[in-house]
Amino acid sequence: TRASFLRQSGRHALASTWDGRALAIVGGLPVDPEAACDALTGLAADALGCGRLPLGWRLLGECRTRLGGEGGLWRQEIRIEWVSAELALAGGDFARARRHAERAVELSGKSESVRHRVKSDLLRSAALTGTDPSSAVESAAEVLARCQQYGLLPLAWASSLLIEGVSGGRTSPSAREIGDLIAMRGGSLLPLS
Repeated sequence: TRASFLRQSGRHALASTWDGRALAIVGGLPVDPEAACDALTGLAADALGCGRLPLGWRLLGECRTRLGGEGGLWRQEIRIEWVSAELALAGGDFARARRHAERAVELSGKSESVRHRVKSDLLRSAALTGTDPSSAVESAAEVLARCQQYGLLPLAWASSLLIEGVSGGRTSPSAREIGDLIAMRGGSLLPLS
């Protein structure tokens, strides 16, 4: 979706406009909760990107309520775990982040989506940065190799950033080179400070 692409490029405030529109359209309709949960997890990720962690947690709570428990909507369940792990990381709670990341790994392992499995593994790597940095780097390097194998450039960029940020070394290709490749293919990333 448009909001997802904006989020991946760091434009969370703009993405929230599109996610908000989506929720306004589907939120009050007696429809399958899938679309509403997509909008709510998107808004929660947007809140995270804007530094509004409590709002992110509240939105995920609403999404869980709409799902009515586990079973059936695997994609939404995985996305809830992803954003929960990211919110916990942003709040400095590495143990909580790891629990959510491990749950995402478990759920995505049952799916056929390579992207969902790879992103879940990346979040598990990120959750390790606060407790076992060397394992985090090793795990992220494995994720980076899988990203390159499957052409998952945004996740390769994130993996490379994690490795370079924790280890102080460079990856091959580097995060900057991956970012340049994303730009050459029409993507747009906000500059890193």
